[in-house]
Amino acid sequence: MDTYTLRPDRFDRAGQDQLVDVRDLQAALPGIRRLRDWAHDALALRPGEHALDIGSGTGTEVMAFADAVGPGGAAVGVEPDPNLLASAERRAAQTGSPAKFHSGDAYGLPFGAGSFDAALCERVFQHLTAPNRAANEIARVLRPGGRVVVVDSDWGTAIVHPGERQVVREVVDTLISATTNPFSGRRLPGQLTKAGLVIDDIGSHALVQDRTVGVGSLVTRISAMAVARGVITEEQRDRLVEDLEAGAASGDIHLSVTMFAVLAHKPN
Repeated sequence: MDTYTLRPDRFDRAGQDQLVDVRDLQAALPGIRRLRDWAHDALALRPGEHALDIGSGTGTEVMAFADAVGPGGAAVGVEPDPNLLASAERRAAQTGSPAKFHSGDAYGLPFGAGSFDAALCERVFQHLTAPNRAANEIARVLRPGGRVVVVDSDWGTAIVHPGERQVVREVVDTLISATTNPFSGRRLPGQLTKAGLVIDDIGSHALVQDRTVGVGSLVTRISAMAVARGVITEEQRDRLVEDLEAGAASGDIHLSVTMFAVLAHKPN
């Protein structure tokens, strides 16, 4: 079983339309793998524990949790998209996994207080209009001593090279303005602390796009949005694309964003 299959980001109805799709993340898959390894090591699931994945997508992480907690434990995923939920249930049935899935979102987890020993929430908070509410829900469903890893991007760390400095700045600012909670990564510790959790560790990893991808779909879309906003001209966008394509050909290209993972626990 591939426990690193990418899943779409989750966002609430009041948030911005999803900008980062699976194609963008596919180019940075090694970085996501390393950060997920960090998350699994940090949670350190034990046999018999109850584990939750919030925004579980196609269910790969929940099935990995099920293997870790064994027959005496429970692994549960919560997913608001009915199609992804059905896909996860099919995959679990096909592999004989005991993983279970429920419809729900980060604002209203369908479980009683103190239901879980461990939880994971990956790439959800950046799309939430009320992330503090989601942090409170995580704290509510954790048992005393229970731990959680929340993983998210911080689009203020985005790097686009090469390119004219002012043009790159406007493109990155356009991405930030079009994201519901663009600085989510740096805000996670404060939000979890406000919810009553204790921060134990913080990990990070720069997701670096494979240079063979060239300009990439995200920069292509966002630079077009920057033109539509009137902050750069069509000619400046064309020159940026040319610079990036030339950089990809020569090896002088860098496109990245940093993701942060925060480990916290609920005090006894």
